[in-house]
Amino acid sequence: MISRPKSDEYSPFAAGYIGLVPDENVIEKLEQLMVSSYQLFSGLTEEQGAYTYAPGKWTVKQALGHMIDTERTFAYRALVFSRNHIELPGFDQDIYVANHDVNNISVKNLAEEFRAARLSNLYMIKGFSDEQLLRDGIASSSRFTVRAFVYMLAGHELHHLNIFRDRYGIA
Repeated sequence: MISRPKSDEYSPFAAGYIGLVPDENVIEKLEQLMVSSYQLFSGLTEEQGAYTYAPGKWTVKQALGHMIDTERTFAYRALVFSRNHIELPGFDQDIYVANHDVNNISVKNLAEEFRAARLSNLYMIKGFSDEQLLRDGIASSSRFTVRAFVYMLAGHELHHLNIFRDRYGIA
C-alpha cells in the first residue's frame, strides 16, 4: 500500500488534489475511478460532450481531454522521478486544451483513451518499489515525490468529477 505523501513532498497547489483522496488504498481508488469514470463518460451523448456550463468555459469533451493530458503528464513526471532526480518544466493546461481539437473525437473514444491511459499508469505504479515512491524531482519549480503524483492522479480526477457534478450536471 502506498502511504499518503507528507506536505513537503508536493507544492501547496497540489495539496488541493491530494486532500480530496480518501484515506484508503490509493491504487484501489485509482482502479475504482477508472471504472466509474469510464462508465460515466462512455454513456454521454455527443450533445452532452459539447455542453459547457458558461461562456468561455470548457466543454465536457475539452475537460475530459484535459483530464487525459493531466493523467499523462503526472504519470510521466512520476516515471521520470522514479528513475532520475531532474527538473521538468511546468504544464500550462490552457495551452494544451487550446491545441487539442477534441471536437473531432467522439466522447466515447475520449472515455476509452482515458481508461487506457489509467490502465497503463496502474501497471507502472504497481511496479514502483517503496524506495522509488520516495524519489523526487522538481516540476513547475516545486519538489514532488513519485508517491505525490500517484495521489495527484486520483485527486485531480476527483476534482473534475466534482466539477462535472456541480457545474455540468453530470455525475
